[in-house]
Amino acid sequence: MSTPYKHPQVPDKVGVDGLEAKWVPGWESTGAYRFDRTKTREEIYSIDTPPPTVSGSLHIGHVFSYTHTDVLARFKRMRGLEVFYPMGWDDNGLPTERRVQNHFGVRCEPSLPYDPEFRPPEKPGKDVVAISRRNFVELCETLTETDEQVFEQLWRQLGLSVDWTMTYQTIGHDSRLISQRAFLRNLERGEAYQAEAPTLWDVSFRTAVAQAELEDRERPGAFHDLAFTGPDGADVVIATTRPELLPACVALVAHPDDERFKPLFGKSVRTPVFGVEVPVVAHHLADPEKGRGIAMVCTFGDTTDVTWWRELRLATRVVLGRDGRFLPDAPSGVPADAYAPLVGKTVHTGREIMVRLLRETGALHGEPRPITHSVKFYEKGDKPLEIVASRQWYLRNGGNDAAFREKMLARGEELNWVPKHMRVRYSSWVANLAGDWLVSRQRFFGVPIPLWYRLDANGEPDYDARLLPDTLPVDPSSDVPPGFTAEQRGMPGGFAADPDVMDTWATSSLTPQIVGRWSLDDDLFARVFPMDLRPQAHEIIRTWLFSTAVRAELEHGVLPWRAASIAGWVLDPDRKKMSKSIGNVIIPVDLLERFGSDAVRYWAASARPGVDTAVDEGQMKVGRRLATKLLNASRFVLGLGVPSPDAVVTEPLDRALLTSLSAVVSAATAALEALDYARALQVTETFFWTFCDDYVELVKGRAYGDSGPSGAESAQVALVTALSAVLRLFAPFLPFATEEVWSWWQEGSVHRAEWPSPAAAGGDPELLSLASQVIAAVRRAKTDAKVSMRSAVETLTVTGPAELLARFADVQADIRVAGAVADITTREGDFAVEARV
Repeated sequence: MSTPYKHPQVPDKVGVDGLEAKWVPGWESTGAYRFDRTKTREEIYSIDTPPPTVSGSLHIGHVFSYTHTDVLARFKRMRGLEVFYPMGWDDNGLPTERRVQNHFGVRCEPSLPYDPEFRPPEKPGKDVVAISRRNFVELCETLTETDEQVFEQLWRQLGLSVDWTMTYQTIGHDSRLISQRAFLRNLERGEAYQAEAPTLWDVSFRTAVAQAELEDRERPGAFHDLAFTGPDGADVVIATTRPELLPACVALVAHPDDERFKPLFGKSVRTPVFGVEVPVVAHHLADPEKGRGIAMVCTFGDTTDVTWWRELRLATRVVLGRDGRFLPDAPSGVPADAYAPLVGKTVHTGREIMVRLLRETGALHGEPRPITHSVKFYEKGDKPLEIVASRQWYLRNGGNDAAFREKMLARGEELNWVPKHMRVRYSSWVANLAGDWLVSRQRFFGVPIPLWYRLDANGEPDYDARLLPDTLPVDPSSDVPPGFTAEQRGMPGGFAADPDVMDTWATSSLTPQIVGRWSLDDDLFARVFPMDLRPQAHEIIRTWLFSTAVRAELEHGVLPWRAASIAGWVLDPDRKKMSKSIGNVIIPVDLLERFGSDAVRYWAASARPGVDTAVDEGQMKVGRRLATKLLNASRFVLGLGVPSPDAVVTEPLDRALLTSLSAVVSAATAALEALDYARALQVTETFFWTFCDDYVELVKGRAYGDSGPSGAESAQVALVTALSAVLRLFAPFLPFATEEVWSWWQEGSVHRAEWPSPAAAGGDPELLSLASQVIAAVRRAKTDAKVSMRSAVETLTVTGPAELLARFADVQADIRVAGAVADITTREGDFAVEARV
């Protein structure tokens, strides 16, 4: 556990304040964390670091989880591996667009031409400025670049040991190239396909939404009892929470075993208000216990409607447009005059109108019955999702392929999960996939779908006549396909660009390929892929982790990493989930400045993997105290002087310390190899406080030479040996304090030093425990007598079994000096310590 060292240069005063300002530029100037790509794959530990979303500011949750990753990166580096630890910025997608809209007071209007002279208003006014897509994208790039500089500054202040020459953007040139190339390869192999189908749609953002982006929220609603007219003229009453969709009704459905409705199966009923004939059908998903036991099928009210529509081959009557308003034309078979009051209305207003019409015609039985029910939202949206028919791109992920789904379930079993129970979330998600992955989005700031379509003689796109790019990356909205000219855009016989961009997860799912520069730098890719670690939060297992595993399976036929370390959420001090809408998000800059980065890192690393953890300033104060104590204890130890390299440990208590330390090194190493940073910190910290509070106090007098040169040299060797190991054990957690102490007496950086190894010291670890108990009893006696700790103890009596007393003889001299004990006696019996002041 020893390391060569120089003569210590210990400052007169020490403290944790200002260490970040000292060491951050120092690490950068020396290239302490620069990745050496000449190492072989076996010598490299590669990390698929999450690229944080650039849409405002980092919050304390980012600091929490990224600290965990950095602890592991620093540990692996000290274990002799070359750590591949890049940082990316997830800067495309809806969050960035929303931020740009609000920040500049603009909105994107794709039909407008590009204005190279456009400058956004200095202060956004009430009137939102419409700008071209290209102008809008430029503003997105400008704002994200500013945000990324702020993010990097905070990450550096936190002490992330990232190689800052290896950053990337998910909207950057290489990311777009790799994302588009992967999509085209998926298309070539038949894994990507386009389909016109019912699609979950966010009416506010005007974009399709994938299954993985759904969020169920409890919302108030009401059951409305509507009377349909049966074949015999009798009422058939159904209960619905969406009466406004009555003109979209295409059938009534009940369970095939429900005796109440068997006589109706195969017959027709008439809708109220509109008088449209619709069939009554049977399906096993109909719930006899829900509502009236029979439901109306609308195209489309929810995902169950879609299932019924598809499996029962029902008609289609679409009434809602992509803006969430009722379409101008009545659907097939619905009287235009009856439908007219709904035209152009929102869903909410349409519901009010429909209830009024039902009441006026006598088709509403009773009054609506209030309920609270689960409603599907886009996770970033404010309005319930609708289902509209649209042409979208999909990527096969096992949702419609049982064999591929089983393959992905097997990959989940193959992955090393930390903690292990997080595998259940993955398996549950994969097993319950309802369809393939919808990867196209009707937005602006994203990676474009790299395709064009031929236009027929009428100027209509032929979606089967795809035009592929010959170079990447490409933006089909401004670039021209091979063999065409710009003048042919939108003209009969010419071409039209695919108007969509890829879902942000479609790019983020390729982070191993992006950081490894797949298809651009094959040598680097072979050195880092498959990667060793994917650190991430548990709520995006179904999105980021699964989608990355899918892309790696399709492209490479392997898992993209060997292990996944899953972080919990950060909760506010009241243990509530942080949310911008609630207003309880904590920005970390203030905490870092008040307590210091080491203290905040200590709080983060104290949380067990996968466990939700509250922001705790008290824990940060403990971390600051620990870092301060480390500086002061090191100052004391090094102030004694450094013994010669050939000096040895001779005293029993010193050998006991080093034997205990050896066990701590083994435990901390095993914990970190298992990615359990919290356990490693715990065992190291426990030893450190024993070292400071007990061992140092016990040997202080001997180390000063009170018992002669031989005893002093033994104590000094044990002290500096233990200090060297403790600094390295703490280095992944407290990088600033440990680097500061290391610089006083060691060459190079502690973060490039060799991780300590267990070393046989031939000592009895029980001696340290026994000496600690005895000296604690001495201190207690002085406290009870209300005298100074320097006061003398007249007599100290230690009672215990013969074996314990024999051990005590080995530490008796140190106890006498440390406790200022005049007389020590021993006797056999049950263990007890009595000190008389």
